[in-house]
Amino acid sequence: MAKLKEIATCSCVCNSCCCRASKVSGGERESAKAVRANGTSHVDSRPFSIACEWDRNKTQQFTDDGTNTYFWQAHTITVLIGLICVLIYVALFEQSQYSSQYNTKRGLFACFMVFLLFGVTQIRDGPFKRPHPAFWRLMLCLSVLYELALIFILFQSVDDARQLLKYIDKSLGKPLPEVSYGEDCAFYTPGHPDGPFHNFLQKFDIFVFAHLCGWWAKALMIRDYWLCIVISVLFEVLEYTLEHQLPNFCECWWDQWIMDVLVCNAIGTYLGMKTCDYLSIKPFHWRGLWNIPSYSGKLKRVAQQFTPYSWTAYDWGATKTLKRWLAVCGITAVYLTAELTLFYLKFILWIPPPHFLNWMRVILFLFIGSVALNETYEYMFDENVKRFGQQAWVVAAIIATEVLICLKFDPQTIFTPFPPHITAFWAIGLISMLVWTVWNFWSDILSGFYLSSPKHAKKTYNAKMQYQNGKQE
Repeated sequence: MAKLKEIATCSCVCNSCCCRASKVSGGERESAKAVRANGTSHVDSRPFSIACEWDRNKTQQFTDDGTNTYFWQAHTITVLIGLICVLIYVALFEQSQYSSQYNTKRGLFACFMVFLLFGVTQIRDGPFKRPHPAFWRLMLCLSVLYELALIFILFQSVDDARQLLKYIDKSLGKPLPEVSYGEDCAFYTPGHPDGPFHNFLQKFDIFVFAHLCGWWAKALMIRDYWLCIVISVLFEVLEYTLEHQLPNFCECWWDQWIMDVLVCNAIGTYLGMKTCDYLSIKPFHWRGLWNIPSYSGKLKRVAQQFTPYSWTAYDWGATKTLKRWLAVCGITAVYLTAELTLFYLKFILWIPPPHFLNWMRVILFLFIGSVALNETYEYMFDENVKRFGQQAWVVAAIIATEVLICLKFDPQTIFTPFPPHITAFWAIGLISMLVWTVWNFWSDILSGFYLSSPKHAKKTYNAKMQYQNGKQE
């Protein structure tokens, strides 16, 4: 044991926080319980601390002094008293002389706010802690409200649903002009009055930067190069496939494969994965704000509040086992469905692409999708997790409801027959994937049939009964 302690001792002279952590006494380390596995709550019970060298794949240096200030408390009673005071003012002191329409809007807004306050103070925490657990509880409540709004829309007719959106923005509820981005695909047009690269410059707008930032965020969500590439390419293939249904899916080849895939998607994914690599090896040392003596240290600690509390690298391992392969295929299908429903809802409900409702949906999915994917990963691959996460449950319900709205409101567009070459392409692709699955996982498939057979079930039952009888004796 002494030799292990000697090996674990840091030999560098940087005197940084990771080195100072190795010099903490045994009693202080035991009381602080500082070193934990990366991304988990399990305390590292080894008799020595990991100093400047650690296993970068599974553990990392993690310390938290456990400071619980006013900022981290629930404030349930304070919020309740404040809510009651507002209601007393509205009921007894406010002069209600507004129109019925305004009162209806205000009443619905008050109901939403009460629900959000209840959720922020009472719903259990999710897997993320930064910048504050209450923020992620708020995202969960907003996703529930969005799902309730979708369910309400699902019970309307398509015309009523379009007109309902006028209560949010009076400019909505009007048919959208058909927009196609693939009419003039000439990349270089010499002699044109707007310049030889006018087509490229017209498409190089704010959405290009938003597209790049979006894929940076998606890489932080997915945390895997290959899965990001597969989703990126598959979405462009789906756009090609479905351009006979939605005109705005029709784009120039260089717009799809150069600007989208090779520029925006690739650069965004690369930057996102580099960020993941940095966070996977970064030591996390958390101290209470009032435990930091210098003002510069306090400012740095405030900025760090908007960084992850810890980091878990995802190892999807899609080709390792049949269970992982099917799980990754299902996650990819749901992810692509969520991307497609945004375009179909815009088209069916007559919402212009730059409208703030579309941006709100994208930003909401960015936050709730990150939590849902983390919960799904833990549920799929962690044997200790027996419960599907609450945010993942809501996101799955949202995507299913959006699909049902599209199917109900515009079945003519959804069920437009595919061109023969598109049908042949997807038939060949799906059959090839099925054949590869059987070829690569035939042993897992056969063992699955054996384990589910009545003979094996009877053998397992008899062995269990013998074990219980022997234990009672």
